[in-house]
Amino acid sequence: MSHDDGRHRLREVMGVFLKLGVIAFGGPAAHIAMMRDELVRRRGWVTDQRFVDLMGATNLIPGPNSTELAIHLGYDRGRWRGLVVAGVCFIVPAALMVTALAWVYVTYGDTPEIEGVLYGVVPAVIAIIAHALVGLMRTAIKNGWLAALAVAALAAYFLGVNELLILASGAVLAAAVRSVRRGLPAVPFLGPMVGGLPVFPDPTGGQLTQLFLTMLKIGSVLYGSGYVLLAFLRGDFVERLGWITSQQLADAVSIGQVTPGPVFTTATFIGYLVAGPVGAFLATVAIFLPSFLFVGLLTRLTDRLRSADWTSALLDGLNAAALALMAGVSWQLGVTAIVDPLTAAIAVVTLVLLWTTRLNNAWYIAAGAAIGLAHALLT
Repeated sequence: MSHDDGRHRLREVMGVFLKLGVIAFGGPAAHIAMMRDELVRRRGWVTDQRFVDLMGATNLIPGPNSTELAIHLGYDRGRWRGLVVAGVCFIVPAALMVTALAWVYVTYGDTPEIEGVLYGVVPAVIAIIAHALVGLMRTAIKNGWLAALAVAALAAYFLGVNELLILASGAVLAAAVRSVRRGLPAVPFLGPMVGGLPVFPDPTGGQLTQLFLTMLKIGSVLYGSGYVLLAFLRGDFVERLGWITSQQLADAVSIGQVTPGPVFTTATFIGYLVAGPVGAFLATVAIFLPSFLFVGLLTRLTDRLRSADWTSALLDGLNAAALALMAGVSWQLGVTAIVDPLTAAIAVVTLVLLWTTRLNNAWYIAAGAAIGLAHALLT
């Protein structure tokens, strides 16, 4: 790859992930669907098989899965510089929005009303996820056995089984079945790779260091959903340190969920409450830094996972279970978001357009936002 080609690819990576960072409402499942539409369907940067392999592999490491997928896709397109550029560009728009909302919250004691926007945006996001799931399942569900495994994983999710246990079980079962069919000795599963007002208007260096190290720890060990993030933040910042109240934590999580981009920007809000703009910056860097390091290590393993027979089976099982979890989360999001004929119409029309045109996702998000604002003003 020439120097000019490398710079062109970096500019492409920057443009794509900045745009996704601005429009990626709806949580990790929506982020993954939008990345698939943008990079597989529209641009052809990677195949569906490569995409689902990367998606499955990010479940092996701690941290926010959709952000780590963005980082890995950036590496695939632009190597190490692409890895950094993709991650930073996906995170920064959300971090800036959350910082602005935190300033409003601290200054005026409340956050701007954005429920009207979300009323129209989220049904469009549901359609984007549904469209992506169909395409990904055609690639990941390669036979009847993997289809049965995916159905079992989905049932387990709705029964409340831990997400990590579902993923690990899917991987182990698929590897075991492959070993039995091929008459190979079973190979043990390796397991996940673990590597109001501001509380401190004038924080000391020690408090800033503690904020940074606490967020770094959370980013280094956290597996699972936003509910797991909530438990970690409550344990450290409400109960152990006493830096924020339970209500402030709830407000922080709400802001992280309703802004586009990674849910982990909840940390940005908490950092601002604790130490203003400096705290917001340090908290953001700390909670996302492990993801860059883990993906940097994972880039050396993903190809090897697909090349060996039993690890390829393990990855197939992991992918099937991961897609089942994505479907389960999306169903729950849909039940919450599609509440009347208008939201149902937004979802259906968006889905039809996704199957019949190649419009950019940004148009669906913008249209949903406009409809939501109009609905809020007229009712």
